[in-house]
Amino acid sequence: MNIRPVRTEVDYQNALRELEAYFENEPALDSEEGDRFEILATLVEAYEAKHYPIELPDPIEAIRFRMEQGGLTLEMICNLHRNLGIPAESLIGR
Repeated sequence: MNIRPVRTEVDYQNALRELEAYFENEPALDSEEGDRFEILATLVEAYEAKHYPIELPDPIEAIRFRMEQGGLTLEMICNLHRNLGIPAESLIGR
């Protein structure tokens, strides 16, 4: 198995291309190709964590997003306003 570290953007792009082929036909877990897939995925994940970190969202935006996902928006805003005394304007303002 010839796997190189993912140190540069070129290495990263090459590893992504190789991984894409496995998405169409995922190898068996206990096979040499399965091991290669897992190692490449781990290397890509480590490179992305270092070079493309995902920042945490603003807490209010995270709450608003989750409420919208769950269809709770208006009812939950009313409850937060009523029970916690949070101004409704700050909960619905964009």
